[in-house]
Amino acid sequence: MIALVRPGPVDGWLSAEPTSAPTPAPTTPDPSPSPVLVAATGGGPAPTSDGVTRAIDPLVKSAALGTKVHVAVLDVASDEVLYERDADTMTTPASTTKLLTAAAVLDARGPSYRLSTRAVAGSAPGEVVLIGGGDPTLATTKNTLFPGAARLDLLAAQVKKALGATAATSLRYDTSLFSGPETAKGWDSTDISFGQVSRIQALMVNAGRVRPIHNEFGGDPRSANPADAAARAFAKLLGVPSSAVKKGKAPTAAPASADTGGWTPGQQLGVVQSPPMVQLTDWMLEQSDNTAAEALGRHVAIADGKPATFDAATDAIVARMRDLGLPADEANLYDASGLSRNNGISPAMLTELLALAASGQRPALSSIFGGLPVAGWSGTMTKRFVTPQPNQVGQGVVRAKTGTLSGVNTMAGVLTTADGRLLVFAIMASGSANAITGRAALDKVAARLVTCGC
Repeated sequence: MIALVRPGPVDGWLSAEPTSAPTPAPTTPDPSPSPVLVAATGGGPAPTSDGVTRAIDPLVKSAALGTKVHVAVLDVASDEVLYERDADTMTTPASTTKLLTAAAVLDARGPSYRLSTRAVAGSAPGEVVLIGGGDPTLATTKNTLFPGAARLDLLAAQVKKALGATAATSLRYDTSLFSGPETAKGWDSTDISFGQVSRIQALMVNAGRVRPIHNEFGGDPRSANPADAAARAFAKLLGVPSSAVKKGKAPTAAPASADTGGWTPGQQLGVVQSPPMVQLTDWMLEQSDNTAAEALGRHVAIADGKPATFDAATDAIVARMRDLGLPADEANLYDASGLSRNNGISPAMLTELLALAASGQRPALSSIFGGLPVAGWSGTMTKRFVTPQPNQVGQGVVRAKTGTLSGVNTMAGVLTTADGRLLVFAIMASGSANAITGRAALDKVAARLVTCGC
């Protein structure tokens, strides 16, 4: 069974204090609420490929979906392919790329792994060095964008305590964990200016945002230099003037026997850690955070002993897919987020990954389902499966990662049919003349699978 814990309004309902005396029970019983999320048990009568083809083939051929449509549908319990249309052909995946990134980093690091941001003593008394640990969710102070994130204000308190009577006089920031270009091949020139993503650096707060906000289709202003902005925010917390902030490398820690005159370069002054990796991948998938995806992709490369660059990260992600026994030759990546139009992934690659995650054979991979947006309920699927009215049958039942680029609409995820059968699917369409009608046509295919007594 796959379960989803939904924060937010549910927490408010459970924890709110009563504001008035209880009122008598209504005379008419309240209607039973529909489930927010249907249990995915995988049981029920097995569908047939002929039945599924009759059900969705006319919808897949709809002009509203686009000029090129690639589809795969697979029954998890039997591992039988129920429907395929150019399923082994790589096509632009958009943000469904993040499924590979999440699976790879969970496989590489495990769900409980945390990212550390450290501060150490610099080369001279009073100098502090902030070392970026590649945590895209690092925050300056408490906020609602990434609840429970590591925070610079807490790190600053540790540093002040460690320094004691010594005042912090200057700050260096070390971003050497990541290297290479800070933008990927295939990104649009406006992706950063429109707030879709930030420059990819090992040190940033709020995934490079100027303010801790998130909008599904961009509009989140980004810092021109995320690492420098984070360092200046940290310096302010330490009482260090902005003029004393510079980029640099952390010194190598002195041997314990060395005479350092009371100041030990490289000595740790404080550390804060991110939430567990499973929570980072949940946020990345649910909100489709591009910067978070790129940072987590680099941690796959680091885990494999490779440099944290775009090329090494994408190579490491694909290699992980191959090691998992998946058709890695059907994935060609230029980034870890799906912003690059140069990316190519086949529907078969996505459905086989989802089926493996659902099988329980690799427990770490099963964690990706907790982050998949739920139709009509969470993340990028909150407003999906609304119109036309028949699509609403998918609300609370379809859990999937969506992808959107200009002219491209994709979706890959899981659903439970009316007969209680668990299916995984990937629908990848391009060439739609209208993004809104194209997404609705895509939703219609998944909704038909939900009602399928095939």
